[in-house]
Amino acid sequence: YCSSLTSVTIPDSVTSIGELAFEYCTSLTSIEIPDSVTSIGNHAFDNCDSLTSIEIPDSVTNIGDGAFMSCDSLTSITIGNSVTSIGDSAFSSCDSLTSITIPDNVTSIGAGTFWGCSSLTSVTIPDRVTSIGSNAFSDCSSLTSIEIPDRVTSIGYRAFWGCSSLTSVTIGNSVTSIGNYAFEYCSSLTSITFKDTSTWYYTSSYDNWINKTNGTQMDVTDPSTNASNFKSGYYWYKK
Repeated sequence: YCSSLTSVTIPDSVTSIGELAFEYCTSLTSIEIPDSVTSIGNHAFDNCDSLTSIEIPDSVTNIGDGAFMSCDSLTSITIGNSVTSIGDSAFSSCDSLTSITIPDNVTSIGAGTFWGCSSLTSVTIPDRVTSIGSNAFSDCSSLTSIEIPDRVTSIGYRAFWGCSSLTSVTIGNSVTSIGNYAFEYCSSLTSITFKDTSTWYYTSSYDNWINKTNGTQMDVTDPSTNASNFKSGYYWYKK
């Protein structure tokens, strides 16, 4: 709540930025994170409304939940190559963020990580990612296309809900589970291409989805039909 704080110099002796460290420092425009820092805590920069850019050094391995949530003026982020974990809602509601490159070492995209990043037009999901959490890209209304890498096995509930500019999606070979409403309100979506089109099922039952039983088999070979079907509230799975 240091609302008048405009700049901070963090000394090289610091190895972690703690939970809520700079929350609601609404006048903070810049900060340099030294190479000694290895982790950024939960909500560390939450609601730093004036922060325009951030460079996360290669020393950092973990970005906590909500670390940069609601940083409304943040337009660019450089994330170091050593980051392996990005917490839930880490960049949620960063309204001015237009693009981001997720480091190759990241293995999962948490729940609501980019929820409400309405100016985000492009994102590259690295090949090591195995799961995309619920609401991960919800309301990213400027996002136009997405490619799900081959190692991803699950796409969570409402993962791309409300991505109204999204026109095409490619889903990799290993995806076996897609949560309900994953593509609801994607009004421009005309194509969902599955690399593996075999034995897909849908169900309205959460239990059936989790256990992969009693679903109705469907054909997912046609991208345009998929785009229509996957806007519904069904759960989807592949055996």
